[in-house]
This record gives sequence, C-alpha cells and structure tokens, in this order.
Amino acid sequence: MLSVRKTFIAGNWKMNLSRAESVKLTQALTAAFSADSAVEVAICPPSVYLDAVAAIVRGTSIGLSAQNMYHEASGAFTGEISAAMLTDIGCQYVILGHSERRHILGETNSTVNQKVQAAIKGNLTPIVCLGETLEEREAGSTGTVIEQQFDGSLAGLTSEQVAQIVIAYEPVWAIGTGKVATPDQAEEVHADLRRLLESRYNSSVASNVRIQYGGSVKAENAAALLTQPNIDGALVGGASLQAESFLGIISAAA
Repeated sequence: MLSVRKTFIAGNWKMNLSRAESVKLTQALTAAFSADSAVEVAICPPSVYLDAVAAIVRGTSIGLSAQNMYHEASGAFTGEISAAMLTDIGCQYVILGHSERRHILGETNSTVNQKVQAAIKGNLTPIVCLGETLEEREAGSTGTVIEQQFDGSLAGLTSEQVAQIVIAYEPVWAIGTGKVATPDQAEEVHADLRRLLESRYNSSVASNVRIQYGGSVKAENAAALLTQPNIDGALVGGASLQAESFLGIISAAA
C-alpha cells in the first residue's frame, strides 16, 4: 500500500529555556517556516511557557504540544495538568511515556496507557514514546521490550483510536548522549513497530500511523534517518533549542 504519511517533526524543549528565550525561538521559527511546507511541525515548550508560545503560533502552521499531562479530567491533583487545560491553551499534541518520565520519574506502561486514553478522549494527539536501554539492546531484547511497551501503553485502544496517535521510537541510549542509532538500526525497529500495528490492529492502521525517530537527531544526520521507508519524522531534543539547527532538520525532512 502506498504511504500517504506526512513527515512530522516535533521539537521537545524539555526543561530548558526562559520565557524570553522561548518567545524568541518561537518567533524565529514562525518567521522562517513556510505554511505550504510538506512537513508537519510542532514545538513542545515547558508547560509554564505554553501560553506565551501559543500566542505566537496561533494562526500559523506550527503546532503546539505539551510534554506531559495527567489522566484525570479535573480534581484535587496538585501540580498536574489535564487534557482540557491543554486544549484550552491551544495544544494539539502531547508527549506521553517519554523515556525520561519512564526511567527517572517512574512511569509505567499502565500509567502511560491511562494518559493515552485520556488524551484521545480530550481531543489531543498523543506522541507515545517507546525505547530500550543500552543494557536491553546489548542483551538482544530490544524487540521484546518494544513489544511490551507497545502492548502496555496502547492497551484497550480500538483501531480507530490507535489511528489517531503518533509513535516515537526513542532508544534510551541515544537520547542526549550524542550516540545515534544507525539508519538501519532505527529502520529495523520502525519496521517491527509497523508489523505490530498490523498484527494488533489492521493494515490500514499500520500504513497510516506515523512513527517518529528520536535520539540525538541533528541536521547532519536527519536526512539519512528520514529517508528510511518506515521513519516518518523525528522527535528532536537538544537540536530543537536553536532555530538554525531545528530548521535544518525540517529542511532535511522536506
């Protein structure tokens, strides 16, 4: 089946930048990004700057994503943010299950699954992150780990719901380390994820769900990764904090 998947580049700013720096970066991106680009783009600032960034991207073709959310709709959950709050502020996407939240903050597949279901119910597109550690890769268990995270994080979703998500394959050993999976290594896991989508759901879901790669993506290596048949974009970390490097990745994708 011929793919019609639009390349999707998202910049995850993590816990970086000040309000002024966030505004300046967003202004630089909106000024340079063409509305008729063949690439879909979103930026993911820290939650405290979402409103300031939303005001700049509103009316442009750059999307807005949160870095996390809580699975409950409202209530006594001090410090948490709901899907409704995110859409109210202008978000279209939310990153869920990032390895830093799994490995540093203790999120489980079950936790991620609750958030994915709440995001879809709240009209947000979840960017669901999966990925193995260096120890797991060296032990030859990458496939098993990815399958467990896939099944656990997407448990109970219908094929119609899964068709609304984005998956991001992020090998933990390549995030912020300067190491990057080779195009062949990344493509192998992306192809496995595509097969999982088909076996768990159907061929239409498998051919339409976009699978991003994340892990030390830069303008210099983006083209080699993005030309792989099953890599549909990138979830970019450090290189998204500078307009020039992030725009370079978008150019490579185009």
